Amino acid sequence: MSRVHDAMRRAEQMGAPSSPRLEGGGAPPADAPRRSITPVSGLLERVREIPFRPAPEALLIDQNRPQEVPSEEFRSVRTRLNHLQTLQPIHTVVVTSASPAEGKSFSAANLAISESHLAGNLTLLVDFDFRRPVVHNLFQTERAPGATDYLLGNAPLIECMRRIAGTNLFLMPAGTIVKNPLELLNLREVKTLFEELPKYFNWVILDSPPLLFSADANLLGTLTDGTVLVVRIGATTIDTVHRAMQSLCENNVLGIVVNGARAGELYSKYTYYYSKYGHEAQAEDDAPPAEE
Repeated sequence: MSRVHDAMRRAEQMGAPSSPRLEGGGAPPADAPRRSITPVSGLLERVREIPFRPAPEALLIDQNRPQEVPSEEFRSVRTRLNHLQTLQPIHTVVVTSASPAEGKSFSAANLAISESHLAGNLTLLVDFDFRRPVVHNLFQTERAPGATDYLLGNAPLIECMRRIAGTNLFLMPAGTIVKNPLELLNLREVKTLFEELPKYFNWVILDSPPLLFSADANLLGTLTDGTVLVVRIGATTIDTVHRAMQSLCENNVLGIVVNGARAGELYSKYTYYYSKYGHEAQAEDDAPPAEE
């Protein structure tokens, strides 16, 4: 029996609510809605808060500037993903790519931020790219303790997470360096963790290694509810996409995110929309009342 199940069993014997090695808090009741309200209560309120201070080169979307092009694009992806969630029970999603430098970490982080902007939509971004983790750099926080520390039993889960202050977004960085990430991912604790996290988060979004450079993403795809593949215009070839899809076998591929579109095309589209309808709305507000 796993360490998680042992902790849950001991908690039940003591008459306390069970939780996956989360000291000082109880799990929500079985009939509780998955979309928790803000601020959180119980076990998650003990997670350390950090400010939203992204690295300048991270290109993370900002809730205070909702009309920027990346925000619009990721809101569109969020809408499609949330629609899929109404059709099937999807809560844990792997974001990966065929090869490096295609924007998977950028997409995973911004998708998690976009989901967290919805009221009460608690979202966890987890860095499972143990070979080349970057999530901690994007948000300028410590790499450890993180996912590897929890899976190896070296730290409780609440110490391996951080919450972005004033938001619904939680982070779990990669953690301490491990020699063989694939062996770590084969631990039963990984599967149990993915089964427990949806009790506390509506979305758990994982950044993983590229599909064609390691077996990590393929294995994670079998343990989670679905996979999102990121491709980059001008970099990803059709053959690469085919081989990446074949490596996923029968896993639930939710869709493909196309990254690297020319900024001019997107800016022209949204500039037209906001300038046209923004000016029309302003003109209507400034116009005198119409006569009957």
